[in-house]
Amino acid sequence: MAVRRILVPIRNDGKGENVLDHALALAGKAGHIEAVHCRPAPDDLIPFGVSVPAILREQISKSGDDLANAEEAQITGQFEEYASANKLTVVEIGKPHPKNKLSATWRIERGKQANMVSARGRLADVVAVARPYRDRAAGRNTLEAALVNTGSLVMMCPPSPPPEKIGRHIAVAWNGSREAARAVSLAMPLLRAADKVSVMTMAGEKLELTGAHLLNFLADHDVKATHTEVKPGSNAGKVLLEGAGSLGADCLLMGAYGSSRGREMVFGGATQYVVDHAEMPVLMAH
Repeated sequence: MAVRRILVPIRNDGKGENVLDHALALAGKAGHIEAVHCRPAPDDLIPFGVSVPAILREQISKSGDDLANAEEAQITGQFEEYASANKLTVVEIGKPHPKNKLSATWRIERGKQANMVSARGRLADVVAVARPYRDRAAGRNTLEAALVNTGSLVMMCPPSPPPEKIGRHIAVAWNGSREAARAVSLAMPLLRAADKVSVMTMAGEKLELTGAHLLNFLADHDVKATHTEVKPGSNAGKVLLEGAGSLGADCLLMGAYGSSRGREMVFGGATQYVVDHAEMPVLMAH
């Protein structure tokens, strides 16, 4: 079994069903989807750094609770319809998950989605998140939390529908970095289960750990892979996406390059381009 548990944070932004579709395409026939919706805590609704009178604070809290209740009911109903349509066995929280069929848990938590992902993502094989809006912090914060705070493999899901099965042909972006090596290590169950693994390196790039080194390592783990050199360009992220597409891969596996200190560094360079432009699922680790 390649993947056992996939965490899927869901907010009322219209992206939840597509992310669930990607999670199912990755999970195969016997994975478990942990779907979680976060409703805002009352204090999160109060403007930060502004003195708010007690009566107004109470009104804001009451109005926020009413909106959160309506949103919670709507999203819960949508999830129940989705689970039924996709023949998901919905398991009560705390109950054992069946080992031989697709299953799911639905959970409501209070607080910020990024904080929930930071905690619950540590006990997930994969955290599946929607591609962030380019001009909104909410989705970026969730992706950043998944990458930096969980230690788990992260799947960024583009808005386009997923292939029937994610992971049949995995393109691996390799530059010998710690992040790329960590991505390979975390994705090893998927790499073993893949029909085809294509390792990509930039032609002419001097690597301390080459594509040949990675192929030898993968062979030790019973992963048969091929090595392709792609022609470098001015934008490494664009080169990686075009390379994976030309190879016929259904997903790209890569390290989230850069330092862990600050969003600008984490999402700099190639990673930022891939995050903004990928039309295939991207598996990442930091």
